[in-house]
Amino acid sequence: MTNKIIEKFRTLFSVKSSLISLYLALTIPIPFIAIDKLKILSIVSFTLGLYLIINITSDYVETCDDKISYKTSFISRILGKKSWEIIWKDVKSIKSFPTSQGSNVYYFNTKNGENFLIPQRIENFKKFLLIVSRKTGLSMNQISYLSPLWTYKLLTLLSSLMIVGEILFLKIKYYQY
Repeated sequence: MTNKIIEKFRTLFSVKSSLISLYLALTIPIPFIAIDKLKILSIVSFTLGLYLIINITSDYVETCDDKISYKTSFISRILGKKSWEIIWKDVKSIKSFPTSQGSNVYYFNTKNGENFLIPQRIENFKKFLLIVSRKTGLSMNQISYLSPLWTYKLLTLLSSLMIVGEILFLKIKYYQY
């Protein structure tokens, strides 16, 4: 059994940047508005939160000749997100389930009856689907990104505008004193 890595697929940059920028937009003001007794705690909490959000958006998928693996970070595992791997020949089918937002999520269904969520927010998604199709013999034509990519880009833009507004407000506020 060889385990030569065919490809590594990281979380989409637009997904990662949208979550990080939203976190920043929502938390940057906190250290500045905290009372003096809580300033240090708020800065430490802000930094820890930033570390956590960067860490949990760093999951990735690896494919090799024999299997597919989903790798989560240590922090993700602590928070309950599990790594998994499936030998290609054990993939029996693809199951589809609708989401409340009108799209679909897909699962690998194995010969053992286990279900593993197919990552739909990874870079080079078309290449990923091609590899899965080639290795399993299953059609991947119906599978697409979970959400349109423009939604992540819009969230990043809006969050960035919020950050710029917060920074300008803080500059104005501190120059008045």
